[in-house]
Amino acid sequence: MVSGKEIRLSRITRNGRMLCIPMDHSLTVGPIQGLENTEETIIQVARGGATAFLAQKGILKSLRKVVSIGSISQMSASTTLGLSPNRKVLIASVAECARLGFDAISIHVNIGSKEEPEMLQQLGMVSDECDQHSIPFIAMMYPRGENVKDPSDPTVVAHTARIGAEAGADIVKTVYTGSQETFREVVRKCPVPVVLAGGSKADSDEALLKMADDVMKAGAMGVTYGRNVFQHQNPMLITRALKRVVIDKASVEEAMEVFKPAPS
Repeated sequence: MVSGKEIRLSRITRNGRMLCIPMDHSLTVGPIQGLENTEETIIQVARGGATAFLAQKGILKSLRKVVSIGSISQMSASTTLGLSPNRKVLIASVAECARLGFDAISIHVNIGSKEEPEMLQQLGMVSDECDQHSIPFIAMMYPRGENVKDPSDPTVVAHTARIGAEAGADIVKTVYTGSQETFREVVRKCPVPVVLAGGSKADSDEALLKMADDVMKAGAMGVTYGRNVFQHQNPMLITRALKRVVIDKASVEEAMEVFKPAPS
């Protein structure tokens, strides 16, 4: 018998792989470029072949029509205007997100910050609630805070990812360690699938695709790229190129073909 989690997981992945575009940034930093009209951006990345988008609950409630890709609720938040930007608190419940129709749940946990204990408690509680509602749970596990000297240290990233798995997440999202070899160790040491967090703006389209290719070859389940997609001059095209690498297993060179003008 197929479970509820399996059904919902199939809505946010394709062939067991994930290409998710996070769009939860505006609650944190304001309505930045690319997210002034989030619905339009969702439509563009859906046309490009993304398997899912991630957003706060209010964005899903504001959509004028049903979109064609999976939806992931970001249930935790903080703002850059507050005194504790690393302290992520819950602003929704799993039951509420289920009522709204989200296909999966995500929360953000900063390991190494002074607020870590509170976020760990949220991690365990949300994991249990997702099991009760048969909703896939994606733990965004970031090494970020006063006690983290190097957030890309492979040992630190592997520990951070493992915390998410140990606490019951179905999928762990974490940061890049700088190379295919070191990220392979993060994946190997995590008992649940791992997806890559997008991080800072890439130097070029090719560099972004190369990073995606490296982590997929390292055994990752997929990538979650935010600013590098929704702030791209053509979100649909960069999504299409990423789909070729992440979902279709094409080479970086083959993926770059999408940017070439069509022959006249």
